[in-house]
Amino acid sequence: MSDKEFGGADDLSLPKATVQKIISEIIPTASGQTFAKDARDLLIECCVEFITLISSEANDIAEKEAKKTIACEHITKALEDLGFQDYVQEVLEVASDHKEQLKTREKKQSKLEQSGLSEAELLRQQEELFAGARVKFENVPGGSD
Repeated sequence: MSDKEFGGADDLSLPKATVQKIISEIIPTASGQTFAKDARDLLIECCVEFITLISSEANDIAEKEAKKTIACEHITKALEDLGFQDYVQEVLEVASDHKEQLKTREKKQSKLEQSGLSEAELLRQQEELFAGARVKFENVPGGSD
């Protein structure tokens, strides 16, 4: 895959704040060491390139298998094919942990469920808000034609 398929290399990045947080966890401020901003930016570029490389290889593997979705096994095969077999076990462990987290994650309640109000009561409140907004709008000079 070329950069054009990804929308150009300039469009790809990782959030600087997130990368900085990871760096800070690895190199605590108490150690007295700092990580220069240009070094962080270079690290981000390297990470993007690594992700692009693995994704491209995994995509090729999936296409050869006539699959439209890149699966975990395509990623691990790509890592092995590119000489990163040392990462495979950890990737599988992280994937397993992620699946477990998804199973145990509580179903998040919607705002409707959190309110504890009936749909009719919420509708009544909404109508009141609309009526109040309408009155304010009509009382503004030039607000009503």
